[in-house]
Amino acid sequence: MPPLNSQRVPIAAIERLATYHRHLLDLEQEGVTTISSAGLETHTGIPAAQFRKDLSYFGEFGKPGVGYDVAHLRAGIARILSMDVDQKVLLVGAGNLGAALAGYPGLKEQKLHLVAVFDNNYAKIGRRLWNLEILDVARLVEVNDQLKASIGIIAVPRQAAQGAADALIEAGVRAILNFAPATLRVPADVMVRNVSFAQELAVLSYHLASTASATNAGTSGEDREAAQPAPEE
Repeated sequence: MPPLNSQRVPIAAIERLATYHRHLLDLEQEGVTTISSAGLETHTGIPAAQFRKDLSYFGEFGKPGVGYDVAHLRAGIARILSMDVDQKVLLVGAGNLGAALAGYPGLKEQKLHLVAVFDNNYAKIGRRLWNLEILDVARLVEVNDQLKASIGIIAVPRQAAQGAADALIEAGVRAILNFAPATLRVPADVMVRNVSFAQELAVLSYHLASTASATNAGTSGEDREAAQPAPEE
């Protein structure tokens, strides 16, 4: 579902739409039928005004004074994100992370269907990972010629990431979710989203250290004030 005008929709807005969709799916499953923008702010932490602005790129979804029909809004956002149709996904990497991703139930909830798993470790090739046989990554182009998947997930060590990306792109994949700690070189028409656990943990570590430093500085200031002699009367 394209935006109403030629204005380019910011990536941040698309990310927020995915957040709205996830929360709306939960609300729908809980039997909630209507919700206000303020109510969605409570659930998502995203300001109501921002929510309305994000939706405005694609038209009107709610009624003033009534709110939003949860099922209708969730379905509308799903259409915007092309999550109203099944999407085939390839996974490269059948290690611990790959196994966890293959078994993640959230994929099916979002109509993302893992259709093939690849690895270059001959000790793994031929074994089953959940309900799929692990295939030789050398067969990726051949296999996807039949499957026609356009989304790929990379869950391999850093040194193997670029080769995995090259194989996916050669096979026709145009969207890659990369869990490897590597910067991928891809053509302009290929979208890459990077997920770095180490980077996110580093940000958390910095936040904790900054918070502790600020707390200690405040405590020291209070101690200094307490140590000042009281003025004589």
